[in-house]
Amino acid sequence: MLTKTLSRASAHGNPTSLSQKDMAQRLGRSVGEIYRMVACLVSRNYVTLVDENTYSITTKLFELSHINPPTHRLLFEATPIMQRLAGQLDQSCHLTVYGQGKQVVLCKVDTPSGMGFAVRAGAELDVLISASGRVLLAFQDEETRKLRIEESLQRRPEQADVQIDSVLASIRATGYESIPSVQVRGLYAVSFPILDAQGRAIAALTVPYAERIDQIQRKSIPEVTEALGLAARTLSKRIGGMVSADGLNVSEREGLQRRAAQEGRSA
Repeated sequence: MLTKTLSRASAHGNPTSLSQKDMAQRLGRSVGEIYRMVACLVSRNYVTLVDENTYSITTKLFELSHINPPTHRLLFEATPIMQRLAGQLDQSCHLTVYGQGKQVVLCKVDTPSGMGFAVRAGAELDVLISASGRVLLAFQDEETRKLRIEESLQRRPEQADVQIDSVLASIRATGYESIPSVQVRGLYAVSFPILDAQGRAIAALTVPYAERIDQIQRKSIPEVTEALGLAARTLSKRIGGMVSADGLNVSEREGLQRRAAQEGRSA
């Protein structure tokens, strides 16, 4: 079945659009034989209906061919870093990526003590109202950011926020997001971007901070933020991302410079 699917997709391997009749003729099949397969490819966004009768291949296969190898590398490098982070903080952590108006949890590490909050690997999370989702939006070029906001609103129109642009600008200036969860009472989310060589967020590393009232030596939110930031910068560096010589990502370094300049002017 997969071979047949790919053979039908390859029928579009030219810049022209084709009708189902044209595809059937090129494949030596009848229109009835390819009808369901074409419908399946359209529903999965491999092929798009250009007009009433003709179809064209989308960029999805191209995107998948470029996304999968970096994802494998990302997971390979992230796993030991996340395991150390969870052990250091006694908090769970998870890694998410953006996809069509939602986030997907690539991997997660549970809290070593066995008690705490964690999300399931493979879970789909909202973008606009979460710390990790906002990080994935903030560290993008303007065109990509606008497109992802639109996609996220199509999925969750009730999460529209007129202040989202200023919120994302603040995150870029700070270098991370740290907010109380709007979905789970008592939970506090801290999230840092994992940056590529162009300074764009390809993933978000997040600690959903759950305070244990029975722990005397529990880590504070500032301590969690410091440890998480170091882990995120280490991971960005391991995958060839944009991290400056002083160990800060570009946004964090610029944020410190702006704060220093403001302090200098007020002195």
